[in-house]
Amino acid sequence: MKQLFKSRALTATLTAIASAAVLTGGLVSSIAHAAPIGFLETLHKHTTLINTVPSNGDQNPYAIVVAPVSSGTVKQGDVLVGNFNNAANLQGTGSTIINYHPDTKEMTVFATVPRDLKDCPGGIGLSTAMTMLKSGWVIVGSTPSNDGTTGTKGAGCLIVLDNQGKVASTIASANINDPWGNMAVVDNGDHATLFVSNAGFGVGGAGGNPPVFKQATILRLDLDIPQGKAPVVKQETVIASGFGAQADKGVFLVGPTGLALSPDQKLLYASDAIGNRVTEIDEPMTRDTSAGVGRELTADGFLHRPLAMVTAPNGHLLVTNALNGQVVEIDPATGKQLYARWIDTDKAQSPPGNGDLFGIAMTPEGDGFYYVQDDVNTLVLAK
Repeated sequence: MKQLFKSRALTATLTAIASAAVLTGGLVSSIAHAAPIGFLETLHKHTTLINTVPSNGDQNPYAIVVAPVSSGTVKQGDVLVGNFNNAANLQGTGSTIINYHPDTKEMTVFATVPRDLKDCPGGIGLSTAMTMLKSGWVIVGSTPSNDGTTGTKGAGCLIVLDNQGKVASTIASANINDPWGNMAVVDNGDHATLFVSNAGFGVGGAGGNPPVFKQATILRLDLDIPQGKAPVVKQETVIASGFGAQADKGVFLVGPTGLALSPDQKLLYASDAIGNRVTEIDEPMTRDTSAGVGRELTADGFLHRPLAMVTAPNGHLLVTNALNGQVVEIDPATGKQLYARWIDTDKAQSPPGNGDLFGIAMTPEGDGFYYVQDDVNTLVLAK
């Protein structure tokens, strides 16, 4: 009996130590475990890498993409970051993509897209929707405005850039209206599938208390990529619809933002900011009809207006919050929210980090992630 008592006491002590260590590291969890059960537990340091403002003064970094290949001016592992605002800090007017080179710790400008690009309805305001394909093409969304408000916003487009950052073509259609959230992508080299959310349908001016329009969609674009030629749309399909979207003076738009595919590509996860939840859409690669908003995976809890989303090496989802400086880890197999970790504790906002977090992207090694703090225009590495 004494030995059993000692064993129980030791277990209790170890549990208490593990709990203290987790809380000290900035993780919040309902249950403490001595062995890691989540990805966020393995991160120990946050390093500010660069200020993302280029020479033209663009600011408010949104999109983050880690280059999958070396092509043109981009090296494999480089980090591309898009700016949503111009030098006057007007939303929906940013036109630059900067390139952070981890090997030299330097920043260059990858692309400056013409603000009056005539084939893009409304012009240019580079959103969180961006990807780089294995073929070297970069595709970025535009959610544009003339004066920084949704009162003058255009439908926008997707812009195809070559590996030198030059505009090659644009993708615009009736199904594209303010491509907003980070893309989920399946890239097979000579063809690819993109998933992008569109938050502009019905949304207008932001005066007073703007209404919520349940018209936001998720669009699947099937691309052909001929050798040496820009990608072309083979087929486009609305696979989800009816998400809430709302004009907002502080952040321009609130709508579905984060997209991530399950490893077997049987499910597409979407962060529904208005609904404060993550939903899942069945058979996203092959379905030819809309699944509506899909099936709710998890809601509320640690989520506070979920934004960008990425899949960690353990298969869990990492979702940034818009209304505080936390990232939330979710086990998609169960829908359980495991942790919320503070990655932006800037007390200039209330709660700390409120409105600062947008893009998120895993490191190539899978041992951490990049994110942006848009209030101070910085790229940060959590590792």
